[in-house]
Amino acid sequence: MSSDLPAELRAAITRELEGVGRKGLAERAARTSAAYRSGGGSAQVIRSAEDALAYALARLPATYAACRAVLAEAARMAPEFTPRRVLDAGSGTAAASWAAAETWDVQAVTWLDASAPFLDMAGRLAREAPDPLREAQRLRGDLTAGGPWPSAELVVASYALAEIPQARQAPVVEALWAACEGVLALVEPGTPAGFARILDARRTLIAAEADVLAPCPHAQDCPLASPDWCHFSIRLPRSRDHRMAKGAALPFEDEKFAYLIAARPGVAGAARAARVLSAPRAGKPGIELKLCGPEGLETRFVARRDKQGHTRARRLGWGDAWPGEGG
Repeated sequence: MSSDLPAELRAAITRELEGVGRKGLAERAARTSAAYRSGGGSAQVIRSAEDALAYALARLPATYAACRAVLAEAARMAPEFTPRRVLDAGSGTAAASWAAAETWDVQAVTWLDASAPFLDMAGRLAREAPDPLREAQRLRGDLTAGGPWPSAELVVASYALAEIPQARQAPVVEALWAACEGVLALVEPGTPAGFARILDARRTLIAAEADVLAPCPHAQDCPLASPDWCHFSIRLPRSRDHRMAKGAALPFEDEKFAYLIAARPGVAGAARAARVLSAPRAGKPGIELKLCGPEGLETRFVARRDKQGHTRARRLGWGDAWPGEGG
């Protein structure tokens, strides 16, 4: 699985950037980032096509990478699941839709967002995309309106709950679950606040009899306690324009995210596996891994002298399932 943007999407961003001053985009991107950090939402700062382009340049690559990782995990956990219809809720620039189209043979896509500039930008970026993206239905609507929303086998809400007041998040999750005919994937920033939103959504979905596929290997109460939180990380490359928009020097970015994959009963799923919760710690005696397993938190140590086990453990990364489990 590659975290790089699809070639058609990279080319579309390049076309949108023609004749556009990079300094102005960087300033817009900085204002957007500041608004999000202060607890604001996109409605406060995404008011024009230029604002949407600045957001796409600065944030779309990381959002796509996180969604690609999450949906790849959904495909691994439910290998018989082959969604044809996708509802991208709080779609923004449609990063999740692109990730879904890279993961499955998607036939129809609906973008749901309250922002006209975002919906317009998503459409421009998809002009040369495969049919389901180029012909995506655009639905302007506020997630807090409660729906009902168009049904789909796959419903994705990426970085959307963060913009909704806490008291209104549970009804939003319930409405998304009502629209879901197969799998619901939620992606949030990999911060304590993002994890808290995922935990709340998890409780709501379990109460609705959803089957939690990942990252949890169980449906019991989360065993993590503050100040710890469950989150994961993926590294993605930065283009020159991406670095300028972010005011960054490094040619890569580590996007941290929290997520939840829930399924309707009957969606074929692999056996649950213990999940690596942080980067493995390797030393001369062996490798130590922090895991969330069916019985809760645990630490596993694989000694170097266990050559076969050590070789398997060396291949594990943050977020991976314990080898031999979970398909």
